[in-house]
Amino acid sequence: MTRATFSLDLDNLDFLNEIGGTNKSAYINGLLTRAKQKFLEDQVLKANREEASDDYQEELAQWDVTLNDGLES
Repeated sequence: MTRATFSLDLDNLDFLNEIGGTNKSAYINGLLTRAKQKFLEDQVLKANREEASDDYQEELAQWDVTLNDGLES
C-alpha cells in the first residue's frame, strides 16, 4: 500500500475518528472503492442511455448502410 497525506476539515476528522474505528485507512479505502464503483456504474448507464437515444440509433443505421454498400472484404 502507498501512503498519502491530505488535509481534512476538523468536523470531517472528528467524524472519521468516531466512525473509522481503529483502522481509518481501511474505512477511507472502502469509501473510495464504493465511490469508484458508483462512478463507473454511472458512466456505463450514461453510455447505455446514449446508445439507446434515437440520434445514436439513426447514426448507427447509417453506418450499417455504409458497411453494406457492396464492398467486399
